[in-house]
Amino acid sequence: MKKLVKILASLFTAVLIPTVVFASGGGTHLPDVIGTFYHHGFMHTFKPAIFAFSLSVFFSFIAFKVYKNRQMVPGPLQNLVEMLIEGMYNFIQSILGKDTRQFIPFLGTLFFYILGMNLWGIIPGGFSPSTSLSITASLAILVFLYSQYTGISRLGIGGYFDHLMGSPRDVIGWCLVPLMLPMHIIGEFAKPFSLALRLFGNITGEDILVAAFVALGISAIAFTGSPVGLPLNVPFILLGLLLSTIQALVFTLLSTIYILMMLPHEEAH
Repeated sequence: MKKLVKILASLFTAVLIPTVVFASGGGTHLPDVIGTFYHHGFMHTFKPAIFAFSLSVFFSFIAFKVYKNRQMVPGPLQNLVEMLIEGMYNFIQSILGKDTRQFIPFLGTLFFYILGMNLWGIIPGGFSPSTSLSITASLAILVFLYSQYTGISRLGIGGYFDHLMGSPRDVIGWCLVPLMLPMHIIGEFAKPFSLALRLFGNITGEDILVAAFVALGISAIAFTGSPVGLPLNVPFILLGLLLSTIQALVFTLLSTIYILMMLPHEEAH
């Protein structure tokens, strides 16, 4: 349960605040509860942040509820939460090894938070904050800052710059520093850029595809005056469930690898 408390703490410090700061509008989606009633103003502008915030509140409520009512013989909810956290812990451990305990609060929160945001767009009346580039960019920036902090804290300032220079140990290595240093710096900045665009593009495409087939199903039998359409979107909703999970896993996996690359070699194994 200590892992659960750590994940809860990192939920606010590592995810909630930045998503509210960077939030802005999204793309073309099915109608949601905010967009239906607010077409401009604060609610419309910060719609992704509002849905992201509500998801944080939901996760926090579940965490507090499970922790407050924890038992030696877990109930269904406690058993589900512990199973999910244990599964994520084992997955991260296969990559980070003994350093997993330190990084699981951040990485575990990242996975479940992104998964929840991805699935928001599939729920009727919901909106996926992952379809806002500002939201995905804020998460990617968090990963960038956290990985750089990890490198500096574990390697020291000298070791950190030694890593960026390609760890030169001979004449050839030092001769390659003018080439390796800019390449490493560009690579570090490219990582959050690719993370943000990958998550944004895939989830936006998924939501637009579902919305398109909902509209097609409605128009197909519009001549009958039916208030509902053909369920042509059902297969794509099922595909969306799979894609949402995969994208959350990919984002977390790449974030874990970026952190691993910042660890000293002897600590990474």
